[in-house]
Amino acid sequence: MVGPIGAQQEAVMLKVRPGEKRTPQALCAELIAPCGMNCGLCMCYLRKKITCGGCRSGDEGKSKSVLACTIRKCEAVRASVSVFCSDCAKLPCPRLKRLDVRYRKKYRMSMLENLRAIREDGIEPFVESERKRWTCPECGGVQCVHTTECIYCGFAWA
Repeated sequence: MVGPIGAQQEAVMLKVRPGEKRTPQALCAELIAPCGMNCGLCMCYLRKKITCGGCRSGDEGKSKSVLACTIRKCEAVRASVSVFCSDCAKLPCPRLKRLDVRYRKKYRMSMLENLRAIREDGIEPFVESERKRWTCPECGGVQCVHTTECIYCGFAWA
């Protein structure tokens, strides 16, 4: 593993230009998307420019792909008490299956496992486990799920 890198090198090496440093305490239930994605770990939420407030917030700052997301627009999810796909009788739908496969392979996380944990343990215990899992051991910042290094200090993680 590689430790922290210099500030000048950081801008060149990191994939996300970080905004204000987010700590694990900033992760909350409102940042968990209907699909089980923790939006607080997303590069769109953590980046410096044109930030997204998460899938369950307004449309400002969202990319075209997020705005067009069929899961986010799903009537069954919108009608559910919990607002999560975990309540849906069609779980997992084809869109969620494809998303889960991509995130398992590329980003070391599973929407389906997240939804299972939310359904079995509840949202608050899930958020607490996310705070522990995604904290940079070097600087204490929230790690971005879309990168292999901490966006704040450059610490490489597996």
